[in-house]
Amino acid sequence: MPAEITNADQFVDISEGALECRVKRSKDVVKLKLRTPSRLYTYKIKVDRADDVLKRLKCEIVEV
Repeated sequence: MPAEITNADQFVDISEGALECRVKRSKDVVKLKLRTPSRLYTYKIKVDRADDVLKRLKCEIVEV
């Protein structure tokens, strides 16, 4: 089961050990999915704040 993260800073910290981050965009929300070797983490964010968080990630970013 994936774990949902509710804090942007925590999500960025987890990205250090992640293999990739998949980005799924819709009209009003962006869903970010971090794949680590042991778990999948998800984070939902508003469209206007998504680019700021994506710039801070420390893993490969894949647009879906």
